Amino acid sequence: MKTAWIYLENGTFIEAKSFGAETTAVGEIVFNTSMSGYQEIATDPSYAGQFVTFTMPEIGNVGANAEDMESSRAHAKGVIVRQYQPRHSNFRAEESFDALLKRHGVMGICEIDTRYLTKMLRTEGAMMMVASTEISDKEALKKVLETSPRIEEVNYIEQVSTEKGYLHQNGTYDATRFEYREAPEAQARIAAIDFGVKRNILNELTQAGMTVEVVPNTIEAETLIARYEAKEIDGVFLSNGPGDPLVLKKEQETIKKLIAHKVPMFGICLGHQLLSISHGYETFKLRYGHHGGNHPVKNVKTGMVEITAQNHNYNVPDNITEVAEVTHKNLFDDTIEGLRYNDAPIFSVQHHPEASPGPKDSEYIFSEFLALMKR
Repeated sequence: MKTAWIYLENGTFIEAKSFGAETTAVGEIVFNTSMSGYQEIATDPSYAGQFVTFTMPEIGNVGANAEDMESSRAHAKGVIVRQYQPRHSNFRAEESFDALLKRHGVMGICEIDTRYLTKMLRTEGAMMMVASTEISDKEALKKVLETSPRIEEVNYIEQVSTEKGYLHQNGTYDATRFEYREAPEAQARIAAIDFGVKRNILNELTQAGMTVEVVPNTIEAETLIARYEAKEIDGVFLSNGPGDPLVLKKEQETIKKLIAHKVPMFGICLGHQLLSISHGYETFKLRYGHHGGNHPVKNVKTGMVEITAQNHNYNVPDNITEVAEVTHKNLFDDTIEGLRYNDAPIFSVQHHPEASPGPKDSEYIFSEFLALMKR
């Protein structure tokens, strides 16, 4: 393992070891409390522009394989782990995590005190950092960081969205047969706007009974409205994705037009945030965000507590209750996790009902979208 040097914007300078790609990268550092699913996390487009610090101390044990990819590549700027295990052992493994990261040019940093980093982020909040296997001088790294754009200054959607539309074919994964289920007979057809969509979200939409046509973020609202009025689609899904939602001006205008035409819509994570902004309620940044597979969320309607997967740094404001009903609340910090809008067939959730990784307590939400469109 080569040496890696890290410089954080609060002045912290750390020497560690590296695996994965040998490079210099700048991004925002966050921490994730999931106990499994490191491959799914690294290949989730929502982590574009970020270094992910895993609180689980040992990473790499089960290797990596093509079936567990959440997208076509690894999108994180890098991963930070206490201990990397190069000798993986799992019957589904096709390669090591190290090999996966190398192939996609993503840094891996190890032999570092991740507990220290996590406690620092909880106290000071998410911050920018630079990591390098090429530059060892603290002042040189500081200059690289100071001259690089911040995550809120970059439109990462342009990097992760599909260039051409396509039909998604698979249902959810069958863990007893170790294969993806065939798509069931569709009861509705939707256009899923790709802001950085996870594969398992598309699987869940398909499994719930929808034909899912994935379209690029550049699609015009007029195209979707015309297709809805011609009954070629029954609704629109707004996907998860990376970065600051306030940067996405064109996407906001598209959604505003869909809202005005009362097109049925369902949003997850970034989609949830964009719906709020498009209704006139701007998002705010959390201190260190919610990233993990163990966050309790209360379903306000049923009173049930669902353990959920989370991955976001931004949240919708409390005064959005002027135009929407709160359906879900985070029990860690009482932030809003779900909304149903008053005057339109639109609802959204901040958490990830598809999990991957994480629990499946909120999986029912995909069927609610189908029911909404049928109504």
